[in-house]
Amino acid sequence: MRCPFCAHDDSQVKDSRPAEDNAAIRRRRQCSSCGARFTTFERVQLREVTVVKSGDRKQAFDRVKLEQSIALACRKRDVSAEQIDQLVSGIQRQVETTGESEIASHRIGEMVMDGLRQLDSVAYIRFASVYRDFSEARDFEEFASTVQDAAKGGNGDGE
Repeated sequence: MRCPFCAHDDSQVKDSRPAEDNAAIRRRRQCSSCGARFTTFERVQLREVTVVKSGDRKQAFDRVKLEQSIALACRKRDVSAEQIDQLVSGIQRQVETTGESEIASHRIGEMVMDGLRQLDSVAYIRFASVYRDFSEARDFEEFASTVQDAAKGGNGDGE
């Protein structure tokens, strides 16, 4: 593993432990050249998945991009980094186990919506406002009322 500080090619593993509900391994490493310590994560990647976006544009599935968009929706909410990481890992597993090499971006968006609906209603509405391209305050009001109605009804449906 290359050191992120001095780019030396050799490092020693000082500690390993499971992470992300045993879906990854967290390793503490020390560079044998400069002595700097850093952490790496190893994850199983079942298959390369391509995301098909609007206009038939394609790009590789990017866990970091998914994590950033969920974290942005959860910003300043009582949602821990661990909860976000678990949601991202769950979505990544769903994407990789579909058996398909391509997945439509709207399917990933729906997976995020389902996860956020259960995690935090404000984060759910924030994500939905971008994902569903709300253009007026009325769009927020209508969507928020469906979230409130679902919470009162207890069905968790959200729509």
